[in-house]
Amino acid sequence: MQPVEPIIVVDLFEPLLDRLLLLLRQLSAVEWQRPTPCEGWSVKDIALHLLGDEMGQLSRGRDKDTSYSLKPGPDLVSRINEHNALWVEATRRISTPLLCELLDSTGHEVVKYFKSRPLMEMGGPVSWAGPEPAPIWLDVAREYTERWHHQQHIREALQQPGLTEAAFLTPVLDTFMRALPYTFRAIEAPEHTVIQLSITGEAGRSWFLMRNHSAWSLFTDTAFEPAAIITIDQQTTWCLLTKGLTREQALARASTQGNTALALPFFSAVSIIA
Repeated sequence: MQPVEPIIVVDLFEPLLDRLLLLLRQLSAVEWQRPTPCEGWSVKDIALHLLGDEMGQLSRGRDKDTSYSLKPGPDLVSRINEHNALWVEATRRISTPLLCELLDSTGHEVVKYFKSRPLMEMGGPVSWAGPEPAPIWLDVAREYTERWHHQQHIREALQQPGLTEAAFLTPVLDTFMRALPYTFRAIEAPEHTVIQLSITGEAGRSWFLMRNHSAWSLFTDTAFEPAAIITIDQQTTWCLLTKGLTREQALARASTQGNTALALPFFSAVSIIA
């Protein structure tokens, strides 16, 4: 058996930012206002949301400013959505050239901050992976997926090629898979029951979710035969896990073999907070 390994993505933030700025700086006024898959948000709105993420990382993380923070609670997701909407509404007056300048400045400062963090130490929880403390590398990888999938939304709105090559997308998929043990936590199965998830496409590969010591654990290889096999393409996978597709839409695009009932919880997995 081969357990999954830490996902180290600190060197991917700068090339991801460079690709974003290269795209944004050549847009026309009309293109900035194109609608995106994020309902009610334009290309500019998503760029403003990304700027808010960078500001938050520098304020809360680098500068340890706790004067404004969202406390955990049953309505956390709705409060995050309200917080994000308020930020976008308030910052729409920023010009697009200034927005690019701010993204350039804050983006590189965030990269420095992430590179300064002790990646192998434990930090706060990553909510969709469980309520327990998580390693800092997972928190940083989660931040990478946030920037990647929002840039993907911008690219889709502009009908531009996505960053779907393995160098960019495989770490996103690997990070998203870390939601599976928590997603399956209430699913009972005999010891060493294995669910194989095979993601097709240039960035895809196989992950194995195994019942191990009365819990589910994630592996990249196992000697045990899978009880269920899910085959799904990389586009459907990331869209499903970021709420861009419904469970039913993803099921229609995937195939399952073996114990289908055991495979179904995967299609309810989520790897974002809001």
